Amino acid sequence: MCVLDVRDFDGRDPAVKFIAGSVADKDAAKAAVAGADAVIHLASSVVPKTSNDDPACDVSSNLIGTLNLLEASVGAGVTRIVFASSGGTVYGEPTVPIVDESHRTEPISSYGIVKLALEKYIALYGREHDITSVSLRISNLYGEGQRHDTGFGVIASFCHKAVAGETVDIWGDGTVSRDFIHVSDVVDAFVAALDHDGDSLVVNIGSGTSVSINTVLDTIATITGREVPRRYLQGRAFDVRHICLDVGLAARTLGWKPRIDLNEGLRRVLEWSQSTANRPSSRQIDSSTET
Repeated sequence: MCVLDVRDFDGRDPAVKFIAGSVADKDAAKAAVAGADAVIHLASSVVPKTSNDDPACDVSSNLIGTLNLLEASVGAGVTRIVFASSGGTVYGEPTVPIVDESHRTEPISSYGIVKLALEKYIALYGREHDITSVSLRISNLYGEGQRHDTGFGVIASFCHKAVAGETVDIWGDGTVSRDFIHVSDVVDAFVAALDHDGDSLVVNIGSGTSVSINTVLDTIATITGREVPRRYLQGRAFDVRHICLDVGLAARTLGWKPRIDLNEGLRRVLEWSQSTANRPSSRQIDSSTET
């Protein structure tokens, strides 16, 4: 069964209109884009692991759902679409240490395959309907406010467990490396994409550096002053082993560069995790390395 999650929304900002629904629902998609000049498409119902568990769900909810959103956007007269693609999955296993947008795309999960297909469909609709499209291939996103109990977001899970004194599960030997990007930098990238006055783009958004899962835990231990217990589990076939994104194109076309380094970002997340440590958890934590 495919389940779509709607994140909590407290409705405190009067400028924000919240519509609970799925892009797979044509009426909900139309309601969401009515009167809009631009669409930022962030919706996704799966992560790499769950996408491989049920590829049909991935296609029906995310690919077909996005086509609904695109049709609704055309009908509403939208002139710009910014899409949250995946810099950690669309390339597959990199053949070079630092990956730019010209690297071949051979995703090893349904999640990456669908993200890549969505880039193509968004570009197609852009050409056919005079819509500027910007697909941001985002690396491993993290930051304050990210839920630790969704099976997505290794740093959120690690920081929560470090604060709680719990054991961290690591898939593989911990040498898997990722390009971690702080949420504030990603928000800046979306703003830059909305302001972009050039041609349609597909562009990497990352830190331009890569660190191993073991290094992340070592850094958390240094910041907190105490070791984080670890349990190593068998690696998973859908996890890309190493990824580091070249973000030069984003600098040249969008005028964007990352500002928050990993040490500062981890400090922020640890402080936030500490401040929310007494809140009840609704799900089992999965400290995955998914992108």
